[in-house]
Amino acid sequence: MTEARPRVAVVVFPGSNDDRDAALALEHLGAEPVLHWHADRELPEVGAVVLPGGFSYGDYLRAGAIARFSPAMQAVADFAADGGSVLGICNGFQVLCEAGLLPGALRPNESLSFICEDVPLRVEHAGAFLTRCEAGQELTIPIKHGEGCYFADDELLAELEAGGQVVLRYRDNPNGSVDSIAGVMNAEGNVMGLMPHPEHAVDPLVGSGSTDGALILEALVDRARDRLFAAA
Repeated sequence: MTEARPRVAVVVFPGSNDDRDAALALEHLGAEPVLHWHADRELPEVGAVVLPGGFSYGDYLRAGAIARFSPAMQAVADFAADGGSVLGICNGFQVLCEAGLLPGALRPNESLSFICEDVPLRVEHAGAFLTRCEAGQELTIPIKHGEGCYFADDELLAELEAGGQVVLRYRDNPNGSVDSIAGVMNAEGNVMGLMPHPEHAVDPLVGSGSTDGALILEALVDRARDRLFAAA
């Protein structure tokens, strides 16, 4: 008997350029991706939501600063408040921070230049979105961003550390992020953002050949399946 595929929404903003990549990766990993236009106020029935990478609204004003006002974002916020899993990748991470769904902010890279390279990451906490990993495990996933320098002041950083909300760190900090932070989640553990692109590290035939990104996206698919079919 074939296991049902959980539906996962991929929100598409004007300027998104990794929405199809995210959808293809999710499909490859057993989900049914649903591309959701940012102007649609109601989410379809899905088990999880992905905010993909790209340059929403051309990154005018600030990366993610305009996209956070898109009509779909209220539905995303409501979905998260109801316990739904939301994953923001690169620009999606920026949008989540701008919308107040994740703590901290993303600033221009310390080098003030665009960075595109494979980077080694360390898993800090293996729960929530990293259930298929182990704490201390090293992953290799590509980055491609100009505003990926994560910032939190000392007080917030202490809160994140105490709450186990720092989930990924760069081994060799590429962008100046405070404390080498590459990914964080909210206090409730159902919203996560990361600057690296796991959707580009799923198929061994493309990119660097790493499939480490599948470990993150498969965990999201697991969460979507649990949410949709546990209540069925």
